[in-house]
Amino acid sequence: MKKSQLLHILKTFSPKEIREMRKWLHSPAHNQRQDVIQLFEYFFEDNHINKEDFLDKATVFSWIFSKQTYDDAKMRQTMFFLLKTTEDFLVNQKLSKDEINKKIILASVYRNRKLDKLFHKCIKQTEQLQENSSVQSEQFYINEYFLEKEKYEYFGKISRLPQNLQQVSDSLDVSFLVGKLRQVCLMLSHQSVYQKEYDIGLLDKVLPIIESKDFIKIPAIAIFYFIYKTLIDKEDEEHFFNLKEQIKTNGHLFPLGEIRDIYLMAINYCIRRMNAGTPSFIREAFEMYRLGFEKEILIENKRLTRASFHNVVSIALKLKEYEWVQNFINDYQQYLKEEHREGFVYYSLARLHYEEKDYDKAMKLLVQEVHYDDIIISLSAKTLLAKMYYEQDEFDVLESLLESMRTYIQRKKVLVYHKNNYKNILKYTKKLLKVTPYSSAKKEKLRAEITEATPLTEKEWLLHQLDNL
Repeated sequence: MKKSQLLHILKTFSPKEIREMRKWLHSPAHNQRQDVIQLFEYFFEDNHINKEDFLDKATVFSWIFSKQTYDDAKMRQTMFFLLKTTEDFLVNQKLSKDEINKKIILASVYRNRKLDKLFHKCIKQTEQLQENSSVQSEQFYINEYFLEKEKYEYFGKISRLPQNLQQVSDSLDVSFLVGKLRQVCLMLSHQSVYQKEYDIGLLDKVLPIIESKDFIKIPAIAIFYFIYKTLIDKEDEEHFFNLKEQIKTNGHLFPLGEIRDIYLMAINYCIRRMNAGTPSFIREAFEMYRLGFEKEILIENKRLTRASFHNVVSIALKLKEYEWVQNFINDYQQYLKEEHREGFVYYSLARLHYEEKDYDKAMKLLVQEVHYDDIIISLSAKTLLAKMYYEQDEFDVLESLLESMRTYIQRKKVLVYHKNNYKNILKYTKKLLKVTPYSSAKKEKLRAEITEATPLTEKEWLLHQLDNL
């Protein structure tokens, strides 16, 4: 039972959802089985759902069917019916959140039943809801299309010349373009990280139409259009600043999930420009992150991704925003999953102390008995130790650490970008140890190699140490 689909779903329920599900189960329209109610109650009685000792099928069965001998088929049947009722509940919850879609479906029901007055009333209410909508993302335009289509279905039956054919076509165009642009942006973002090639389909054919007509005036099209341009025309920074202005002006028109994706794609562009050697984008990335946290856009279900936590600390430290970093770690560590929290907090504080030149505090944090279960954080922690060993002339310890890092990278499955980055860090740190300080030619040759190397996140540090030789 511990690995059942049912438990995985129920463990995600909030206290409010548990209360609503309880009402759902007690409604004869949704459930008529007492054993299903009892099974649900058992899971949340004294938090049994999170206690492995209480999730043995026989134990649960004896609680529900106290006077019966254990019957596995009966137990599985009860679980099955609770699962199906739970899925119905979740679908209903999802549908009920989109009032406009509900009204369009209701209008369709009235049309099919030939309830003309109710149809007209429902359509009018739907149009008002659509007009007053605070969200104008992809779903808004999908609703607009189905609304116009529903009107066409009705008026097409009573008139040979339906009056809204153009509106049906226009709304379909916009809903397609918004959805297609958004999907391509997600595909290209994924492609840049995972080195996977995608076919973007029809977008190349419709881009000239987007650019030649007034589609770009539609916020949802404009935002994803400029994201697309940042992904395929990386050198033209004007696309980013157009995107930034769109986010500032129209970001409030998107639901939380979509605006989070938009922020992250904008931030990723900034990070790519930073890595390409454009320092001004360090501040741009920081401001995007700062705003995203202030507006709680980058917190999802009271969780903060490890990547976002790590990236924002890195970027803020580059800008010497030390007080902000300390406050961020204190305030936002609670949003990290508990199993990762300690490692990320210790590493982040160590980086802060390193930047403040308090190497003793930094090293104490890094050599604590902390399990860095995130491979990148583990490598980053080792890299930070290596930098401190180098700066304190602990070269024997440094060489031993570099060798252990090389072995670690070989053993672990690391994404190509990260693997190449850390291989380059090891390669050029070793060359830094061997270069002759008094040979200008050799130093310049190494400088050229480091400058040209990519990816190499410690490029600035390596060049600084070369200057100090």
